Amino acid sequence: MLDARKRIVIASLFASLVLGGIAGAGESKHAAKPGDAAEATQTNGADEAKSAKKPKGLSDQFVETEHSATIDGESFDYTATAGRLVIETDELDPKAEVFFVAYTRSTEDDSTRPLTFCFNGGPGSSSVWLHLGMLGPKIINFPDDASVLRPPYHLDENHNSLLDTTDLVFIDPVSTGYSRPAKEVSKGDFHGYSKDIHSVGQFIHDYTTRFERWLSPKFILGESYGGLRVAGLSGYLRNHYKMELNGAVVISGAINFQTLRFSSSNDLPSVCFMPTYAATAWYHKQLDEKLQALPIEKLVHRAEKFAYEKYAPALLKGTRLGAKEREKVATELARLTGLSKEYVLSANLRIPMGRFGKELLRDEELTIGRFDSRYSGIDRDSAGESSEYDPSAAALFGAFTACLNDYMRSELDYEDRRVYEILTGKVHPWKYDSFEGRYVDASESLREAMTANPYLKLFVACGYYDLATPHHAMHYTLDHLGLPQQRRDNVTVKHYEGGHMMYIHQPSLEQMRSDLLEFYQQATGN
Repeated sequence: MLDARKRIVIASLFASLVLGGIAGAGESKHAAKPGDAAEATQTNGADEAKSAKKPKGLSDQFVETEHSATIDGESFDYTATAGRLVIETDELDPKAEVFFVAYTRSTEDDSTRPLTFCFNGGPGSSSVWLHLGMLGPKIINFPDDASVLRPPYHLDENHNSLLDTTDLVFIDPVSTGYSRPAKEVSKGDFHGYSKDIHSVGQFIHDYTTRFERWLSPKFILGESYGGLRVAGLSGYLRNHYKMELNGAVVISGAINFQTLRFSSSNDLPSVCFMPTYAATAWYHKQLDEKLQALPIEKLVHRAEKFAYEKYAPALLKGTRLGAKEREKVATELARLTGLSKEYVLSANLRIPMGRFGKELLRDEELTIGRFDSRYSGIDRDSAGESSEYDPSAAALFGAFTACLNDYMRSELDYEDRRVYEILTGKVHPWKYDSFEGRYVDASESLREAMTANPYLKLFVACGYYDLATPHHAMHYTLDHLGLPQQRRDNVTVKHYEGGHMMYIHQPSLEQMRSDLLEFYQQATGN
C-alpha cells in the first residue's frame, strides 16, 4: 500500500473556466481538477518558474506517490508519477496529452541514473503488458504451466523488476491508455508509422527536458510492434534531437514485416515460422520419440538448420521443385512440425500460422494460441481452417485489464473517467506512407543509428512459443541488418521458454532480469 507521504504536482491549470469542459482531462483524488479556477496550483517556486501556462487550456498534470520495494535483497524507496504530459507544436499549441507512469528511485544524483522509456506495440496497445507483466514494481503472477488464472486477480511485488538498476517510464502512445489528441487535432496526425515515431519521440524529448534527465544514460525498450518503434526511434531521436542512446531493447519484436506476412508471393514467413512450429509441437508432445527426447534448445536448432538448408531452397524453386526433393522435404517438415505428411503435401509445403494453429491438435479438438502457443482452446467445431479466437489472449487480457484499472486508483491515486484503452482498434487506419510499395521494414534506421553511435547496444529477447513474432524472423532480420563487423558485438540475442510475453513464465522472467542486468552494465560501461 501507499506510504503515508504523498505529493501531488500540477504543472499548470486550464486558462479559464470556459476551457474546463475539454474532454479527456484526467483527475486525481488529491489533484486540482482541470478547469477549476478556485484550486491553487500545488507547486513550489522553482516548479512555477519551469511550467509556463499552456495557451489552449491543456495542462501537464502529475500525481506523485511514495513507495518502497525490495529487489535482489535490497530495500529502497521510489517515487511513482502518473499523469499526462502535453506535447506541443513549435508555436506552443497543444497537439496531444500523453499519459505515462514513471518510477524513479530516490538517489543523491538522479541525473546520472539510467532512464528507460518503455512501450508496447499493436499498433493500438498501451504499455500495460510490460508495466504489470515484466518491468514495473508490481506484477501479475500467472501459472507457469499455461493454465488459466482464476479471477478475481491481484498484483504482487515484482522482485524481478529492473527498478533497482534503471528508472522506468511507461508510455501510452496517443489514443491508447489515457492518451488523447488535443481538441480539434485529428487522430490521424498520430496514427501511422512516421507520425507515431514523431509523437513518441517528442514525448521522450519533452520528458527528458521537463525532468532534467539529459545527462542520464538513456534506453528505449519496446515489445512487438514496439520493436518497429524502437528501430525508428533509434534513428529519429539521434537525427532530430541529437539524443544519443546507450541501449535499445526489443522484446518479441517485429522490425521487418516481410518475415511475418504470409502470401502466395512471399515464402519467407514459411521459413521463419517453421522452427516455432517445431517448438510448439514439442511442447504439446506431438513429435516422435527421438525428437521429443531432445532439449528444446537442440530441437529448435535442428529445425532452424533444416529451415535454412533444406526448406528455404525447396520453396525458392517453386513449381520447379522436383518430385523426389518435394517428397523428402515434406517428410522432414512433417516430422519436425507434428503435422501429417499428407497435410504438408496438400498445403504445397506452405503452412500459414492460422492453419497450423488449427491443425496441430485437431484430433484432440483443440486449437493453439498465437501470442503463446503453450495455451490451447476449444472452437465450436474442428472442421475449420483457422481458430475462432486466440486462447493465449483470452487467458491473459482480462487479468491485465482488471489489475491496471484497480492499480491506477488504489495505489497510484490517479483517477480518470475515461476508459483506459488497453488494446484498441481506434488507431486504425494506421498508415505506412514511408513504406508505400514495399514491406514495412525499419531495420535501416536501426543500422544507421548503431553504425553512427559505437556505444549503442541492442538486446533482443525471443520466446520459443511466440507465433505472433517468431524468433527465427528476428534472426533473419538481424542477419540482414547489414551491421559492419565491428558493430555486431553490440547485439545480444537471448531465447526463453515462453511466448510473445515470455515474462509471464516465472523462470523466463528471472533469467531475463539476469540477462538485462548484464546488458545494462555493458551499455553504461559499468
